[in-house]
Amino acid sequence: SDPRTDPWPLVHSPLPVTLLFAFYLFVVALGPFYMRKRKPLKLRGLLIAYNLAMMTLSSYMFYEFLVTSILDNYSYLCQPVDYSRSELGMRMARVCWWFFFSKVIELLDTVFFILRKKQEQVTFLHVYHHGTMLFNWWSGVKYVPGGQAFFIGMLNSFVHIFMYGYYALASLGPQMHCYLWWKRYLTIMQLCQFVAIAAHSSYNLFTECPFPDGFNTAVFLYILSLIALFLRFYYRTYIRGKQ
Repeated sequence: SDPRTDPWPLVHSPLPVTLLFAFYLFVVALGPFYMRKRKPLKLRGLLIAYNLAMMTLSSYMFYEFLVTSILDNYSYLCQPVDYSRSELGMRMARVCWWFFFSKVIELLDTVFFILRKKQEQVTFLHVYHHGTMLFNWWSGVKYVPGGQAFFIGMLNSFVHIFMYGYYALASLGPQMHCYLWWKRYLTIMQLCQFVAIAAHSSYNLFTECPFPDGFNTAVFLYILSLIALFLRFYYRTYIRGKQ
């Protein structure tokens, strides 16, 4: 493990994130039962504040990933992890931790859906994506906070600026629906992100690069699963749905 990040919150042991994930599954399983005879909560003000806060956090992380990689002359083809305690090395490690912690915060997306009785939104894709990203980035911060991993965090942060911007507009009420015509293009952006990450991760499996092949392989296989699930979502929502 990386001695720089090991003492940081939630990093040292997998137990905290495992317990958090178990509690998340508990809420997913029993939350709808709890809300069955209750009226859906509006949460309008809370949702607006939450989505704007997540949009701001995503903007900050994208900026940090981009600027730090430029200042430290990061390569988009092969970038080993800088395990030193240099200013830029620590800066990249810190934004990787924030990206991991943002995945902890994003579990609230599911909680809000359940409290608002939007159970149709809590799909297998939704739960799978949120749960696995928690463990993926715990291991990233624990072992490789930087290097090739920066590209995934940078791209995902960029996409989430638009995603939480969309959610913020949607939370303002039905009068905003006419301005949300671009939901389909948001899904396309997410798919393009996954294809870029798959290409980025697989490239180093065929070249000599001092970054663990195990991580690149795991990322590549995981991204393939997301591409398959998001393509299925795209087909069912935008193609079969219109037919």
